Amino acid sequence: MTNSLMHPRQMRRHPKLDYAGTILADLKTVIIIGSAPDATRAKEFDLSDVSSIVAVNNAWQIRKDWTHLIYPGDFDPNRLPTNGDGREVVTFEDYVLANNAYGGIVYAGGSMAFTAGYWALHSLRPDILAFVGCDMIYDQSSEKTHFYGKGEPDPLRDDPSLQSLEAKANRLLLTGLEQGCLCMNLSTKQQSRLTFPRLDAQALTSGLWEQRITALVAVRDAADPHAVALAQKAEADAGIFVETGDYWEHPEKVDGQRLAAIDQLWLAAMAV
Repeated sequence: MTNSLMHPRQMRRHPKLDYAGTILADLKTVIIIGSAPDATRAKEFDLSDVSSIVAVNNAWQIRKDWTHLIYPGDFDPNRLPTNGDGREVVTFEDYVLANNAYGGIVYAGGSMAFTAGYWALHSLRPDILAFVGCDMIYDQSSEKTHFYGKGEPDPLRDDPSLQSLEAKANRLLLTGLEQGCLCMNLSTKQQSRLTFPRLDAQALTSGLWEQRITALVAVRDAADPHAVALAQKAEADAGIFVETGDYWEHPEKVDGQRLAAIDQLWLAAMAV
């Protein structure tokens, strides 16, 4: 990661031009589908203009046209699809390397929503990275915590890398900003642990180019570059890195207090 926030108009972009020199919206849009009950809304989305559909864990059941499936090493193999048809399966070996390029899973946050986000930033290089079913708001009294029934609320476990989900969301949002990608939330829920700008799913089929530039400017204006630089320096100084990604097997390397302090810097890096 760099320690500066570029102006959105200076960021990487490769628009096609017509003969009059007009920019034609040619955005690379990636959608990540999680496992919250409202993830099933994605069944009705028109994703004809979306470049890649990344299903996390069981979310491949929601749409038949998924392009990538990403899941952790302890995922039940009996829940894997039998109709992959050669589509890309992203395993532990793939996403750990991608997350390491952004400082490692400890700093990224050990939840598959964040893991998938950094993998997509690294491997797919989108202009827009949209999330659905990833709000990480769980009603423990409900009979249904996930779209497929009762599941484990992964981000709520006692984990030093997940002390503040909002801080981790800010980090992903601002990391995407640095490479010209706008993270957005397609949720219609009132509450979300994701701090990304909201996007109506209907907009996925409309011209998103100017909307993206406007939103990137808004995110950049809401960001505090000094706090971002402090957070990045604090991560570098702490040096909490487990190359294999199995940080729970090396508790001596993971300082929860330092991670909490770093979270506070990422929280301060974005205005609410």
